[in-house]
Amino acid sequence: MPIWRRNLQIEKERRVKANAREYNDKFSYADNRIKTSKYNIFTFLPVNLFEQFQRVANAYFVVLLILQLIPEISSLSWFTTIVPLVLVLAITAVKDATDDFFRHKSDQQVNNRQSQVLIRGSLQSEKWMNVRVGDIIKLENNQFVAADILLLCSSEPYGLCYIETAELDGETNLKVRQALSVTSDLGDVSKLMDFDGEVICEPPNNKLDKFTGTLCWNNNKYSLDNEKMLLRGCVLRNTEWCFGMVIFAGLQTKLMQNCGKTKFKRTSIDKLMNTLVLWIFAFLICMGVVLAIGNTIWETWIGRKFEVFLPWEQFKNSAVFSGFLTFWSYIIILNTVVPISLYVSVEVLRLGHSFFINWDQKMYHDQTDTSAEARTTTLTEELGQVEFIFSDKTGTLTQNIMVFSKCSINGQSYGSAYDEFNHRVEITEKTACVDFSFNPLCDKGFRFYDSSLVEAVKQEDPAVQEFFRLLALCHTVMPEEKSEGNLVYQAQSPDEGALVTAARNFGFIFRARTPETITLYEMGQAATYQLLAILDFNNVRKRMSVIVRNPEGQIKLYCKGADTIIFDRLDPSNEDIMYTTSEHLSEFAGEGLRTLALAYKDIDEDYYEIWMKKLHYASTVIEDRDEQLDVLYEEMERGMKLLGATAIEDKLQDGVPETIACLNLADIKIWVLTGDKLETAMNIGYSCNMLRDDMNEVFIISGHTLLEVQQQLRSAKEQILGLSRVSSSGDVEKADMFGDDSVFEEAIIAEYALVINGHSLALALEPQLEHMLLDLACLCKTVICCRVTPLQKAQVVELVKRHKRAVTLAVGDGANDVSMIKSKSSVYQACIVTLKL
Repeated sequence: MPIWRRNLQIEKERRVKANAREYNDKFSYADNRIKTSKYNIFTFLPVNLFEQFQRVANAYFVVLLILQLIPEISSLSWFTTIVPLVLVLAITAVKDATDDFFRHKSDQQVNNRQSQVLIRGSLQSEKWMNVRVGDIIKLENNQFVAADILLLCSSEPYGLCYIETAELDGETNLKVRQALSVTSDLGDVSKLMDFDGEVICEPPNNKLDKFTGTLCWNNNKYSLDNEKMLLRGCVLRNTEWCFGMVIFAGLQTKLMQNCGKTKFKRTSIDKLMNTLVLWIFAFLICMGVVLAIGNTIWETWIGRKFEVFLPWEQFKNSAVFSGFLTFWSYIIILNTVVPISLYVSVEVLRLGHSFFINWDQKMYHDQTDTSAEARTTTLTEELGQVEFIFSDKTGTLTQNIMVFSKCSINGQSYGSAYDEFNHRVEITEKTACVDFSFNPLCDKGFRFYDSSLVEAVKQEDPAVQEFFRLLALCHTVMPEEKSEGNLVYQAQSPDEGALVTAARNFGFIFRARTPETITLYEMGQAATYQLLAILDFNNVRKRMSVIVRNPEGQIKLYCKGADTIIFDRLDPSNEDIMYTTSEHLSEFAGEGLRTLALAYKDIDEDYYEIWMKKLHYASTVIEDRDEQLDVLYEEMERGMKLLGATAIEDKLQDGVPETIACLNLADIKIWVLTGDKLETAMNIGYSCNMLRDDMNEVFIISGHTLLEVQQQLRSAKEQILGLSRVSSSGDVEKADMFGDDSVFEEAIIAEYALVINGHSLALALEPQLEHMLLDLACLCKTVICCRVTPLQKAQVVELVKRHKRAVTLAVGDGANDVSMIKSKSSVYQACIVTLKL
């Protein structure tokens, strides 16, 4: 076992010192060489033969070859068996060797890439495979990142840099990374040579979106997170250069940790063919037995009379023994019953199908000049057997192009279009939009149709101003002013880009950001806010907050997030506005719009000082850092005041309704797993014909307790099956109370749909109820799970795979879909499709 692998098993934390190879070498960290190939010149023959003999037919013909070497039972030459067997093995071996040759070639190409490494006071060109943990390397624009590195400084102000992470998570939008302010001015080689900071961090793992560490330098400790890291596989964009310190190298990088070991995989067709070959072999055995028995009977009653003309061999004096030898003779004679050529035919068909997919003009995308690509020859046969499709909504069913459409501010709804008689009218391409000419820095492509909101801004309505101030401050967007007045926002999320652009058009323009400040132009007046803390968004918190000190010296918290999360953290005095805003949110969601709630809070100076001390301590610990931060975030985000809500439009992809109709005709069940709220998800369901008015029933599961969810699931199931068996017990029962209802799935003609929210889904996935959830879902034509986390997406997919033993197709385009797509508890190989825009 390699030294680095032994080390990985016992590594509790990693300690890396900059510019100190001797110090780092004592930990035996992995070098930066990677290996994705399966074989080498010595292991190819034994390993490949072992893999090929996993096929029953190949093993059968080896046994047959051995039998043919026995002259007493063989009437055919061994040559007739060994030639086709060797031919089949050789063809497959050549294919496998060719594939592995290209893997070796790819590995060599990557390992031999050049990188600039700081060694002995100067930058020297080194191959990637020679880069070591603790080295400081220089990256230039459009270069791939050689290893997982801590960003130290860059050519951009404040240590910023832009990266593309398409190789990691499939997302093509640029992401922003920022160095610590204490290292952002180390742009000079002499300063970098004197840098002797030590990083204490988590051991290697496969979590692409998480990093926990601490930088110890000059007797101070600085918190490190994922926003300070550049991972192997990323590409540096729009940044002239940057320097970074290698933390993980080679097979210990997060990219390689996610790749896993190359394994021999058998597809469902391979398994089916093995089963069929076993049945054919059993039939062959039966034929041999019958013929051997017949031979024994013939020799006993009739055959001995021919001994005068045909002398018997001595060893065949026993008719039973003669029948035994005859059995093996017939096994050899009838060997062609087992089709060895079938495997070759299947391999050729797989290859041909993959070429047909690549050449299919109907799967060609004109705008991006991209055709379909079958990256594995086993994908096509699995696609033909898909029974369940699990799809994300945003960016998959929809275009992921976000447009600020409507909003609710202080109980007043804005965004609808009205005629001269103040009657609401439908918005079309001919509808006149609001004139933003009063704002010289407005986005010319922004369209809004309610002029009353502009008037409220001009009249300096305090609630409206605070609303757009929040949108301009609470985000992670980076501004880029390529020329005077030509602002371009680099947003990690299209939602954030749309909200900041809306604030820009209504007079609250986000102009600049540093690690300590955010500069806005509020109705033409410059205002600089001191950025005190960012309470990060994640899929569990479902909200993001910033704490700022405004120009008047007041400390404020601004928060945006899912409405259910924000409403739970409001001050009780907000009940009236919360009720009105909830009605507006329901109206927005009914139109298929994505919604967020906005709130703020004034913070006392003394309380802030105490809280910040706790935050600094929690952010520098290694163990349980996230848990401690979550407790502090939760403490700060209590007692907020509701400002309003936003509604963003995300249009359907072209051809989605027609595609779903075709899938329904093929009797494929479609499950949508989305983080949007229930009303939004349902409206999109109706838009793409997954939900229809002519359905018999759309069941909505929204229980708050285990018992409520159980009762709702049971009631829906009884309604579908026409059962009246209602349990008199109030206790939660085992989910198999109705037995196996798989026979009903084929018999149900009526169409039903199931919609369940994230909280109820978490309860329904408990062991007591998961079977009931699965039974009900499989009786429905459409299933929509809303407000779900990435973990819940994976749990739903695994539930179906584990109990239905079905081929499933997972479709997604973002990092929050990775866990669903990479779910590994499948009996059959999952088919993965990633859509990019």
